[in-house]
Amino acid sequence: MNEFEQNVQSKRNDAIDSGVGFAASFGFFALIFIIGTVVKLIGS
Repeated sequence: MNEFEQNVQSKRNDAIDSGVGFAASFGFFALIFIIGTVVKLIGS
């Protein structure tokens, strides 16, 4: 067992962190898509 396994800095669940990261990136791209759709509707 190495020193990093003995001295864990964060004991939180990794699934929660990955879910938050996925939701943040999904929300960002959805926002860009919505802005693009609104600009397309206004321009037509």
